[in-house]
Amino acid sequence: MVRASVPSSARASAAPPRLVVAAPSSGSGKTTVATGLMAALAARGLAVSPHKVGPDYIDPGYHSLATGRVGRNLDAYLCGPDLIGPLFLHGARGCDIAVVEGVMGLYDGAAGQEELASTAQVAKLLRAPVVLVVDASSQSRSVAALVHGFVTWDPEVRIGGVILNKVASDRHEALLRDALESSGVPVLGVVRRAPRVGTPSRHLGLVPVAERRDSAVEAVAAMAAQVAAGCDLEALVALAHRAGDLSCAEWDAAAALVSSPPPPLPLPAPGAGLPEGPAVVAVAGGAAFSFSYAEHAELLAAAGAEVVVFDPLRDEKLPEGTRGVVVGGGFPEMYATELSANEPLRKAVAELALSGAPVAAECAGLLYLCRELDGLPLCGVLDATARMTERLTLGYRDAVAVSDSVLARAGTRMRGHEFHRTVVEPGAGDAPAWGVRTPEPRVEGFVRRGVHASYLHTHWAAEPGVARRFVERCRTS
Repeated sequence: MVRASVPSSARASAAPPRLVVAAPSSGSGKTTVATGLMAALAARGLAVSPHKVGPDYIDPGYHSLATGRVGRNLDAYLCGPDLIGPLFLHGARGCDIAVVEGVMGLYDGAAGQEELASTAQVAKLLRAPVVLVVDASSQSRSVAALVHGFVTWDPEVRIGGVILNKVASDRHEALLRDALESSGVPVLGVVRRAPRVGTPSRHLGLVPVAERRDSAVEAVAAMAAQVAAGCDLEALVALAHRAGDLSCAEWDAAAALVSSPPPPLPLPAPGAGLPEGPAVVAVAGGAAFSFSYAEHAELLAAAGAEVVVFDPLRDEKLPEGTRGVVVGGGFPEMYATELSANEPLRKAVAELALSGAPVAAECAGLLYLCRELDGLPLCGVLDATARMTERLTLGYRDAVAVSDSVLARAGTRMRGHEFHRTVVEPGAGDAPAWGVRTPEPRVEGFVRRGVHASYLHTHWAAEPGVARRFVERCRTS
């Protein structure tokens, strides 16, 4: 069981050298190059800070393997542009260099929101040079036109070099280099076409590290070897040193809570008293629930909780003294049989929820609290059933709390992200959690007693009072 510590107070922090690894489109090889670069630099003795643009939970797991540090997300939609620099500095504290993997194509962001949440916007906010990874497998001279277009589209984005990926031969490489020679953009690496490194995918992307740690270690080592063999690491480090200064202060969980107090909660009944010591908050982890933002545990700890991780696949009881439960995202549909078979833990979660203790669940956590998933019994905290479908639900969401809950008072506005292939059929008696405005108005999620369950993934750094409200409810329920 892992226990989180309380961060120190907020402070200004020197920004380390940094690079943003981007691409013209998804599928160009960003993850392979970024993860391989992180691992190759770490192998040379550098302390590397890993970051991922956007709401992706899976790539940061590979980044963590590559660097030995927590992979952190930088999402200008969920957290707002003003938090990108502070969150970056928080994650990069004490590091020699930082590598930021982009999302989708360089200029792709939240739909209909111009540059918001794009890799380009994050690169500008971090004043970081960009390395453009280009899939060169089906082009030669056209690569120069492609790179020229990306370099000139937004003059504020500094593309410092190109890594050519999926290059077929020496002759192919020569043609590409010749085409790019007059562009003024240096070629910082050439990665040859090869069988895909062992990073298997399924319906929601790569298989998470938590499900395949041994083979994932091998895959990261292979990525590092590819990058070290084909890229000019010294030139990449030199480019990272040309990043601009950042004037913002480092994000800090304790300071964030002070500046964002939560709405008051009702006091306990007279004579009920308050429990002594920190409130134990059990956070689901393991292979089935590997999606979480590191800042959530840090905020809970700063609010006075003792954060203890438990594995619903293995643990038959909640951690000793549990007063609240957080169940984040993951792949419960891949482990439904095992989760269903762990009846003692299912009953423990249901009993805790029935007592009125706070339970916060997102996406996979929502499914776990349902009565059943694809016919298999689960916790039964909610009178709802869930099933897998072929339809992918994906995208950013603007939301407003429509019911008072352990996370937010009605009227609280937050931004979230949906990413799932399941449908939940609600029963009766539960209030909705959110009113969602995008892509069409609807209500979403469930509030029942101390339970808040929803498909929306949110980032609590954007609304730190959520964590304090949850911990206060743990202490008063």
